[in-house]
Amino acid sequence: MLFLRDCRETVDYYLIMMIIDEKYLKALISRRKNDTHKGDYGHLLLVCGCDSMPGAAVLAAGAALKSGCGLVTLHSSSIAAQAAVNLFPSAMLSLDKAPYFSEVPDLSRYTAIGAGPGLGRDGNTVRALGTLISKARESRKPMLLDADALNIISQDKRLLNLIPAGSVMTPHNGELKRLIGEWHSDDEKKKDIIALCAKTGCVVVSKGYNTKVFTSSGDRFVNTTGNPGMAKGGSGDVLSGLISGLMARGYAALDAALLGVWIHGTAGDCLTEECTTEAYNSMDMIAFLYKGFRELYNG
Repeated sequence: MLFLRDCRETVDYYLIMMIIDEKYLKALISRRKNDTHKGDYGHLLLVCGCDSMPGAAVLAAGAALKSGCGLVTLHSSSIAAQAAVNLFPSAMLSLDKAPYFSEVPDLSRYTAIGAGPGLGRDGNTVRALGTLISKARESRKPMLLDADALNIISQDKRLLNLIPAGSVMTPHNGELKRLIGEWHSDDEKKKDIIALCAKTGCVVVSKGYNTKVFTSSGDRFVNTTGNPGMAKGGSGDVLSGLISGLMARGYAALDAALLGVWIHGTAGDCLTEECTTEAYNSMDMIAFLYKGFRELYNG
C-alpha cells in the first residue's frame, strides 16, 4: 500500500491521509508488450466541448492522447471537434448535429467514457447527459465525470444512482459544494466526500492544493506534486483527459486517479522549473505529461 508519512510539522490534516507514493506508482504502471496493437490499449469516448467552449475539448483530447490508450474519439460540436483535430490529428471525431451536446453515440466501441468539460448546460445537454449516464451503466462502461457533467448532476441528484460502477468524479471545490453542500471543517468535508463515494461507488478526486483522492471504502490519499502555477483555466480539463484515458487503457478507477493526479502535478512541477509559475498554460502541460510517465518508467 501507500506509505503513511508524519507531516505533523506542516498540516495536522495530513496525519490521517496517505501520501501518493512514487514507489507504489512505479510498481503500478503498466508496461506495453511487444506483440500488441492499438486495439489492445482501449478506446476512449470523450464527450466534451461545445461551440462556445471548444478549448475544453481540445485540452481533454490532447491529454487523453498522452495517456497511453490506443484510440480516442471526441464527440462534440463541429467547431469544437475541428479545433481539437487541427491540433491533435490522431483524435477521431463523432460530430453532434447541434452546437452543443445533444445526441448520445453508440457506446459499444468504447472501453471508458470521459464527460463534462465545456459541455454547457443547455436543456438538450442536460437530457443527453442523463441518457449517456444511463446507457453507460447499462453497458458497464466506467465514466469520468467533471465540470458541467457534475454541475448537471448536482441539479438532479437522481443521476448519482445511475453512475456506472468503477467511475471517477473530479470536482473542484465549487462543484463539490454543489454536490455535497457546504462544509465547516476539513473533517466534515472528508466525511461528506466519503459518503458521496459510498452512495455512488465512485472514486472522487477533490481538486485543489494537494489534490486528494477518496474511495467508497474510506481510503484517503493526498498528492504532493503540483504547484500554484497550475491554477489556470484548462488545468482540470487536462486532468480529465488524462485520467479518462488511463481508465480506457485498462487501469481501475483508483489506480487511474492516483496515477493521473501525480503525473499531472509532475508535469506542472517540471514546467515551473523551466518557465516559472506564471509563464505556462494548460496546453503546455499536455506537452510535459511525458515527464511524469518517464519518472515512473525509469524507476
